[in-house]
Amino acid sequence: MMRLSLNWLQEEFGLVASAQQLAKRLTMAGLEVDAVLAAALEFSNVVVGRVVALKAHEQADKLKVAMVEVGQSEPLQIVCGASNVAVGICVPTALVGAVLPSKEDKPLKIKRSKLRGVESLGMLCSARELGLSEASDG
Repeated sequence: MMRLSLNWLQEEFGLVASAQQLAKRLTMAGLEVDAVLAAALEFSNVVVGRVVALKAHEQADKLKVAMVEVGQSEPLQIVCGASNVAVGICVPTALVGAVLPSKEDKPLKIKRSKLRGVESLGMLCSARELGLSEASDG
């Protein structure tokens, strides 16, 4: 089985067609198209953030409070439970208002919240939370 990226085909060959149109054209040219698959589930309002400070959450042993630069005037305070978060890492960051995929077919909307009394202005995301992987380290 061969998989082709629609973006690559469009860039490399200047194609202007949707995935379904391209599949139909390939079939008409005598090539078998088994399926058209999305590379990832849809999500929005996720940016690359850089953790600039990290401290333990005073009310929860497994939570940390991260200060995350996301290109705004001030870093965002985000409460996180990932064991592998560290100062200096760059991580997908869902901002308030972001919509993430969910296994229950109901998208997860990120809201301003308080976790054990500490305000959180977003969410640090793993590949699993973005629908890019089945497994996650944190």
